[in-house]
Amino acid sequence: MHRIQIGTGRTVFDRASAALLDWSMQRGAGLRLAATRPLVETGVTVLMCAGPGPVGIAAPCRVVWVLDEPDRRGFAYGTLPGHPESGEESFVVEWDAGAVWLTITSFSRPDGLLSRLGAPVGRRVQDVVTQRYIQAVRRLVADGDPKG
Repeated sequence: MHRIQIGTGRTVFDRASAALLDWSMQRGAGLRLAATRPLVETGVTVLMCAGPGPVGIAAPCRVVWVLDEPDRRGFAYGTLPGHPESGEESFVVEWDAGAVWLTITSFSRPDGLLSRLGAPVGRRVQDVVTQRYIQAVRRLVADGDPKG
């Protein structure tokens, strides 16, 4: 789990929430994606791809829950067949006493022989992508444009 303060105030909360709920965080982290809906909703399927063109790693996921409360917004997706890992990842923005926090929680295990053999690399890749998510949200909040 990664929990980091990304700023203060309602405007920061609203911008960060928008970045999560319209896929801007993933795009801002350098992932290419195709989703069945432009906004995050329960049941939406998203295919994310990391890496150059046809040699990139495909990561299909489905949104399993969405959180929409006055001071907390976010969602989680679970992996689908074809993803190198099996698990879930959640992204929640929280406005707490003026501070705005981003929490990213993930749990997974390698799915398939190749993923098991490369498990240490897979964990490192997941850590790098998580850091890119954090940087993307910070940048999108600072820019004021959740579309990136």
